[in-house]
Amino acid sequence: MKQYNANNILNLAFAGHAGCGKTSLAESMLFLAKASDRLGKVADGNTVLDYDAEEIKRQVSLMTAVAPLEWKNTKINIIDTPGLFDFEGGVAEGMRAADSAIVVVSGKDGIDVGTEKAVKAAKKQNLAKIFFVNGVCDENARFYDVFESLKSTFGASVCPVVVPYIENGKADIYVNLFEFRAYKYEKGTATPTDMPALGDRLEGLREAIKEAVAETSEEMLDKFLEGEEFTPEEIITGLSQGVKDGSICPVFCGDAQNMAAIDMFLNSLIWLAPKADSGTETGADPNGDPVEISVSADGAAAGIVFKTVSDPFVGKLSYIKAISGKISSDVPVINMRTGENVRITKVLTIRGKKQEDAQYIGAGDIGAIPKLNDVKTGDTLCSPLRKVTLKGVEYPVASYSQAIKPKTKGDEDKVAQAVKKIMEEDPSIKYFHNHETHEMLVYGLGEQHLDVVVSKIKSKYNVDAMLDTPKIAYRETIRKPVKVQGRHKKQSGGHGQFGDVWIEFSPCDSDGLEFSESVVGGAVPKGFFPAVEKGLRDAILHGPLAGYPVVGLKANLYDGSYHPVDSSEMAFKMAANIAYKNGMPQASPTLLEPYGTLEATVPDANMGDVMGEVNKRRGRVMGMNPAEEKGMQVVEAEVPESEMSDFATFIRQCTQGRGSYTFEFVRYEDCPANVAQKVIDAAKTDE
Repeated sequence: MKQYNANNILNLAFAGHAGCGKTSLAESMLFLAKASDRLGKVADGNTVLDYDAEEIKRQVSLMTAVAPLEWKNTKINIIDTPGLFDFEGGVAEGMRAADSAIVVVSGKDGIDVGTEKAVKAAKKQNLAKIFFVNGVCDENARFYDVFESLKSTFGASVCPVVVPYIENGKADIYVNLFEFRAYKYEKGTATPTDMPALGDRLEGLREAIKEAVAETSEEMLDKFLEGEEFTPEEIITGLSQGVKDGSICPVFCGDAQNMAAIDMFLNSLIWLAPKADSGTETGADPNGDPVEISVSADGAAAGIVFKTVSDPFVGKLSYIKAISGKISSDVPVINMRTGENVRITKVLTIRGKKQEDAQYIGAGDIGAIPKLNDVKTGDTLCSPLRKVTLKGVEYPVASYSQAIKPKTKGDEDKVAQAVKKIMEEDPSIKYFHNHETHEMLVYGLGEQHLDVVVSKIKSKYNVDAMLDTPKIAYRETIRKPVKVQGRHKKQSGGHGQFGDVWIEFSPCDSDGLEFSESVVGGAVPKGFFPAVEKGLRDAILHGPLAGYPVVGLKANLYDGSYHPVDSSEMAFKMAANIAYKNGMPQASPTLLEPYGTLEATVPDANMGDVMGEVNKRRGRVMGMNPAEEKGMQVVEAEVPESEMSDFATFIRQCTQGRGSYTFEFVRYEDCPANVAQKVIDAAKTDE
């Protein structure tokens, strides 16, 4: 593929609800532009973009994929993103690399949560938004209902460009409202035809265009309000400007499977969608001050790594969007995160899983670099002559956790290393080794997300792993003071062992043991005080109820006795341990459970359901606040950690995927008697 300048490059992120046909639309565009020699179908597992083994098996996009095509002297970089909410991190990657978002909507199912999320993600990145209603040839499709719902949901900015003429449930004819021409499609081939009788609907659609164009400037608005007609040039100019500044969201339609109206979509994108050189990026210099960078081939090199692929056989591949200058093996660059020089051996053009050598990645373009071992997603690569850090990729917070362990004992390290490799590809996954519960914990965006992690560990790294509910790190403490003796005496020939202590145990606010001594008269020599403390610190690792660590314990050594020959440090450690075991059951021991702060962001309509669920889970609602996003509320609560294992599933089902939450440990509290008894019984069963 030849090199293109930024003013002839389009970077398009395809986003939308799962199953709306994003990948199918991309495949039909690639095939029509002869960038692919066949029309790939998701069901057949032969698409350019869903090439990963897991994607082929599940017949759904799981990660961001890139494929370029050439159309009328323009390079179009298609960035296909996942629609499943569990793989929302891929949407963040795609939006970071794009200049426009193609929001694909099902002509049959209409607007869904994934549609709303795609628009929200595009707004967050200040991208142009273009709707494509797919599957219009389906007899169950309802384009005009979908269009009206788009207008009611997203406002007057929604503007029709291509609409279907539906007769007897079939949509073979498509009308381009700007050209004011109609085309009939048979097997993907367009033939000009007479304008169909759309009647009053046509006037309504043209009025929608005028409304959208009127919003682009005060001059156009005045003309519209005065009832004057817009010239064709004013409409085209206004629409193009409106798409670029986000005030207009054009609507196209067609059918990816039947290749209907795909050529009209491609033709319109060339003049409608903003080119790669139409905007600027704001980065930060080494002092943290903002720096504006224009997309220019003449500038110093700067690019952002927006995706990483890590394969045990092929190696590491870093996907880069060049913002300024050229990135190639001839241009020295540094990694702004590490400050180290980056050695580039070659650059590649990527089409799905296929790689093609390229001379360079030019400003505004997308490519990939192999074997950059110290480079991560979100890193900025730039010329040492102009050091700048670009905005990285903002991944969603992973709140769903599971314990991950190997099916074969001894493979723990293999599982841990495999997870860390997968994290390079998907930074929305988090890994943590809990040394207290001796579990490896993996965090993701949902059940499917972690299920795919386990599948990849098997397919890529040949290790069998399984998921389980994480153990809860309980604590134990006491509620009343007690004075007890600990006496250790043993005679076995020669020197014996003798240690005798009196210790007062009492509650306190410490995170573990608070040790003191008030021995008088040398009843216990000072040299044995450290041994007594060591014995107690070892003992509190296992509480009297369920074997969990003890906190909030004050131990004061106030009396005892010793033998001048048989006493030793070991004997006094044993005596302290005996005192602990004798005293703790008498001091009203209690089980403590971890509580966390929950912040759930949910739609207004679901606030009551979430508060009710918090109460069911033994939580306490602390308050509600309006979220930054309109129509959303933040419910703040404190909830026991043991009740949160499936909260991610609940909130997704309750809010149809609109809600999200964060949960952070805050403190330990007394565990209710009925709950504590279950934990104690379970601990005894495990012994």
